[in-house]
Amino acid sequence: MRKETMKAGNFSGLASDYSSSRPDYCKSVLNGLLGLNQKSIDAIDFADIGAGTGIWTRMVFSTGVHSAIAIEPNDDMREHGIKDSQNTSIIWQPGNAEKTGLPNESVDMLTMASSFHWTEFNVATKEFHRVLRSNGRFTALWNPRLIEVNPMLLKIEEYLDTLNPNIKRVSSGRSGITENLTDKLWKSPFFEDVVYLEGRHVIMMPPERYLGAWKSVNDLQVQLGEDKFSKFLTFVEHTIHDSDFIEATYLTRAWSARKKS
Repeated sequence: MRKETMKAGNFSGLASDYSSSRPDYCKSVLNGLLGLNQKSIDAIDFADIGAGTGIWTRMVFSTGVHSAIAIEPNDDMREHGIKDSQNTSIIWQPGNAEKTGLPNESVDMLTMASSFHWTEFNVATKEFHRVLRSNGRFTALWNPRLIEVNPMLLKIEEYLDTLNPNIKRVSSGRSGITENLTDKLWKSPFFEDVVYLEGRHVIMMPPERYLGAWKSVNDLQVQLGEDKFSKFLTFVEHTIHDSDFIEATYLTRAWSARKKS
């Protein structure tokens, strides 16, 4: 039976690696985002759109927000998210950025973590304006790797260029939509008071987790194809096989904007 070709933005089959291997986000950035709200943390009703398996959702929930809802369109990702969130009161439901399914003016803090690049900007921001309360904030954030600080990670990245020199990292958080996101949010009729935050944190990853993080990347698999992606994973495995841990530095980048009245 011929294996179905992976499609851009479809994370079916990747959820297990995503859940076990993807990195979290910088806690200092999270604290800064919470500080932008005009409510105490325990009064904030929070929604995470395109929540994936809930890595960021659970980080925000753990701060003591009043309520947390995770919206995720992909069944596989959502099922893993529900499983990973068993010991929380996070509510999971299907939906997407353009049609969240949330009531009007129902949340104070709405985020998209490593997922806003998949949306239709104008439709999504209009929807977020609808569901946010007065003075509520929307935040888009990503956590790209800072490979420049680790020669081994640079070597791995350079090998990608030999496999496909025209690769465009859709979700890298350091290209694409992030290049002009500040201006786009300022020009939006739905938002104002745009604030940019960034912070670094280091994760010491066992080789299995580091490899698993690569296996969970959708845009790379789509652009390389099955054969070249398999070749890439073999190269990564060979490069890191003598390492007990891979020191991976992540750069959390967040754009937060307040709902315009």
